Amino acid sequence: MSDQAKSFWAHLDELKGHLVRIVAVVVVATAVAFGFKEWLFELVLAPAKGDFLTYRLTQSLGLEWQNAQGESVVQLINTGLAAQFLTHLKVALYVGLLVALPYVIYSLFSFISPALYDHERRHSRRYVVGGYVMFLLGCALNYLIIFPFTFRFLAGYQVSGLVPNMISLDSYISTLLGMTLVMGALFEIPVVCALLARLGVLHHRQMVASRRYAIVIALIVAAVITPTGDPFTLMLVAVPIWMLYELGAWVVRLVEKSRNK
Repeated sequence: MSDQAKSFWAHLDELKGHLVRIVAVVVVATAVAFGFKEWLFELVLAPAKGDFLTYRLTQSLGLEWQNAQGESVVQLINTGLAAQFLTHLKVALYVGLLVALPYVIYSLFSFISPALYDHERRHSRRYVVGGYVMFLLGCALNYLIIFPFTFRFLAGYQVSGLVPNMISLDSYISTLLGMTLVMGALFEIPVVCALLARLGVLHHRQMVASRRYAIVIALIVAAVITPTGDPFTLMLVAVPIWMLYELGAWVVRLVEKSRNK
């Protein structure tokens, strides 16, 4: 067997070791999250309660949600025999992945980093850490602001008084997790812009020239994410997306200046 072939199999064995450790860490994190059921669902179901932090804050500011219809709690129901167990498992898996993500990134980076130059390794660390922090910020924004207002509007909306809303647990969890992932992904815009600028694909002047289109796209994306129909919630989502674009433009400018030195 040639040295090149030996090197390939050695790298493959090393990658296998990294993947096994990643799976083990994710499984352990998921098992721990699964064991803290009461705490986990107290956190996940908090936006369904009338005394949630966001609702109390808006009330103190005189911005009581006009579609809440005086309801203090929105009742959730379960419609499947195994639905609650599967929901518990799904939520624990999502939390386990989120908790284990730093180790996952570290493990994969430690596998790839020997093939990088020193300056590439240094920049890669910044992008990885920055990307994770921005993802967490997007998740927090959705949990604290975007999802609560969206949920209260949709849970209280009726086409007729003859059709009461019965919100299933699965629908609630799927909407929360889906919106959280979308907002986390949207918060990667500045990181992606910085990476493209580092590769020479994206330039500051391009982003400045496309600003008006970015505003329109932000409004469209906000309308899709939060189909509540009221201007307040629409702007609540659109403004952060537009600010992310502006932040991306600022980061691209910094990257270009560093490259020109």
